[in-house]
Amino acid sequence: MADLNAERDVNPSSQPAEKTHADFDPPKKPKRNKFALACAALASMTSILLGYDIGVMSGAAIYIKDDLKISDTQVEILVGTLNIYSLVGSAAAGRTSDWIGRRYTIVVAGGIFFVGALLMGFATNYAFLMVGRFIAGIGVGYAVVIAPVYTAEVSPASSRGFLTSFPEVFINSGILIGYVSNFAFSKLPTHLGWRFMLGIGAIPSVVLAVIVLVMPESPRWLVLQGRLGDAKRVLDRTSDSKEEAQARLADIKAAAGIPQDCNDDVVQVEKKSHGEGVWRELFLHPTPSVRHILACVIGMHFFHQASGIDAVVLYSPRIFEKAGITSDNDKLLATVAVGFVKTVFILVATFLLDRIGRRPLLLSSVGGMIFSLATLGFALTIIDHSHEKLTWAIALCIAMVLANVAFFSIGLGPIAWVYTTEIIPLRLRAQGASMGAAVNRVTSGVISTTFISLYKGITIGGAFFLFAAIAAVAWSFFFTCLPETQGRTLEDMEVLFGHFIKWRSALKKHEEGNKDGESNGEIQL
Repeated sequence: MADLNAERDVNPSSQPAEKTHADFDPPKKPKRNKFALACAALASMTSILLGYDIGVMSGAAIYIKDDLKISDTQVEILVGTLNIYSLVGSAAAGRTSDWIGRRYTIVVAGGIFFVGALLMGFATNYAFLMVGRFIAGIGVGYAVVIAPVYTAEVSPASSRGFLTSFPEVFINSGILIGYVSNFAFSKLPTHLGWRFMLGIGAIPSVVLAVIVLVMPESPRWLVLQGRLGDAKRVLDRTSDSKEEAQARLADIKAAAGIPQDCNDDVVQVEKKSHGEGVWRELFLHPTPSVRHILACVIGMHFFHQASGIDAVVLYSPRIFEKAGITSDNDKLLATVAVGFVKTVFILVATFLLDRIGRRPLLLSSVGGMIFSLATLGFALTIIDHSHEKLTWAIALCIAMVLANVAFFSIGLGPIAWVYTTEIIPLRLRAQGASMGAAVNRVTSGVISTTFISLYKGITIGGAFFLFAAIAAVAWSFFFTCLPETQGRTLEDMEVLFGHFIKWRSALKKHEEGNKDGESNGEIQL
């Protein structure tokens, strides 16, 4: 110790510099990357297609039933089967995006929806209308898969939750536009009004397909194609710093099995993947971590729809009618309020995802949904058994519908897409995301095509009690099996998974191991 002190006296330069006030300041949070934000926004605008169809069909179905003289069963099929048809697009989107790239897959989605919207707008009978629904559904299936995949892959870790929630923001924006379209065109003659409502959706699909062409390709897809130089240039523009860009590129190369000593400027290397072998790794020979991730993806997308959100949004005019609102004009105005609340609260969620984390927001959201669904079921049951108009019960129904969409939009709505996209490993991401979207669309299709029959069978109050019970099961699943992913890189996710309900203890051991390693490194130095 004396020798060390003497050396310090002799060599003042070896003494540590005095710490300034700035050394104790917390690190400044990087500013949001404007280029990454623009890319995420442009890609996510594709989700307007799904939102618009959901919103516009809720009102158009009223006039289609009157004009084409169809039954309630045919209305159920018309409204809900687009989600079933979207399975075709969802199943194809993963392989298509691995083959032609994320960007051109977005163009494909817009083009297909354009054709479907035109066919629906010019439909002369029910069969013609269903053909248009089928084609539009394929386009929607492509859109719901590719938008969150692309945004997750261009987003820096510091704002990934904010940017990856954009698809849900635009779905809600599309729903609101659809509701407003219903109200605007409801003044036209019945045989024209619903055709304008549906056909007008062709316009944004063309605009979106053209705008997307100015976006860069996903850096992860570029690496998988061996285009390292192109990937590096995109990462330099979409990262918060040059150091982060280099770290992201190294992580992607490692995940893709490309040697780190490959020159970043070399664009001609062996192409690593067009998606071959992914299904085998997902289902036949999954690792424990992939098995856990798969369970989380399927579970979250199932509960995302099984808790009844599409029943509330698609059939809100019928819910308001059951609550005692009889005027078509008043019902459509109430649905506009639903769309407005959904849009406002999804915007709030985008700013909270990277601040308070996924788990707290998700669990709070689902807890609120349980309360609002159960209360809505109670109010509708009271109205159903009353022989007089109960103003307080009608007000409670409206309030609980608005509360339900608000709670959904502030948590479960965006997090289902953010979380499931970011936890899937790079090599499995496109096709794993398409599988999650397929589960989402199937569940949505089942709910939306059976809701009228369900409430006729168990009463409308009973239907919402059932949705509340499903939401309670969802809360238990999320609390038990889903670890927090906030702030972790996409390539670091597999550390969190593989232990199902024991993920907390496994994560604690991993962190303790890292601390021990750092301590040993300091001692050796």
